[in-house]
Amino acid sequence: MKLTTFLSLVASASLSWAAPAFALTPHTVTLNFEELSQRGLELAQEAAQLSQFQQYLLALQRAELATQLVPGDYRVWALVADIQLRTNQTEAALVALQKAQAIAPEEPTLLFAMGSVYFRQQNYAMAASSIQAGLRLKPNVPGALFDLGNVYYVQKDYIKALATYEQAIAQKEDFWEAINNMGLVRYEQDDRNQAISFWRQALKINDKASEPQLALGVALFVQGDREEGINQAIMALSRDSRYGDVDFLREQLWGDRILADTATLLAVPAVREALIRAREAAEAEPALP
Repeated sequence: MKLTTFLSLVASASLSWAAPAFALTPHTVTLNFEELSQRGLELAQEAAQLSQFQQYLLALQRAELATQLVPGDYRVWALVADIQLRTNQTEAALVALQKAQAIAPEEPTLLFAMGSVYFRQQNYAMAASSIQAGLRLKPNVPGALFDLGNVYYVQKDYIKALATYEQAIAQKEDFWEAINNMGLVRYEQDDRNQAISFWRQALKINDKASEPQLALGVALFVQGDREEGINQAIMALSRDSRYGDVDFLREQLWGDRILADTATLLAVPAVREALIRAREAAEAEPALP
């Protein structure tokens, strides 16, 4: 059954209604716009909850319906864009965000979100421009600075990337993701010692983070501390087997240098066996609702 809007149901009902020939006055339908707006916000809340449980098709249906009931609420358009982005509908997400920005042109979060979409599309110039515009409206947002640092990193502008990550950490001292990425930058600059230092810092903040732990294992292994490198890699992969997938690592912005060294470590029998066990355990886990 295709969902439709309450407004379209009202419209179709009024169009199909025919007054008797003797009627003196036409029948009219009175719309309670306050109730429609409330229902639209309720649908948006339902969509957000469904999205959390990865029920994206149902979530998008409700969110799009909500935009018809409350078309002037930029938050609803932003929700539509968020769901579309989660399902890799980047062009559609960009259109939704542009509609949201037309409603709230001074809302920085929309510019940050547009930067994320442009980044996904590998349009790095527009990604940087959007995030910078958002930061002019609301400076010192750690997440936005982190995203901007990532833009510089993939463009191999390592000096700007490091400086921007440092700005993010200055605003949020426990921002281990930014510290982790500083390690990735240093590794690509062939400064393994500094990279190791950053990854150890990240693990002090979050000792269950698989990414810096695997990266640390790779660096130690390459530097000759094979046993500790293997142990770190096994612990990281046992916690999250996705990090044994080179394509996934590339999505996490791992560069060519560390990817090549990671492939060498993943080929070690003990590491390979641990990864197989971790994947089997992950497949045996019950699926999320």
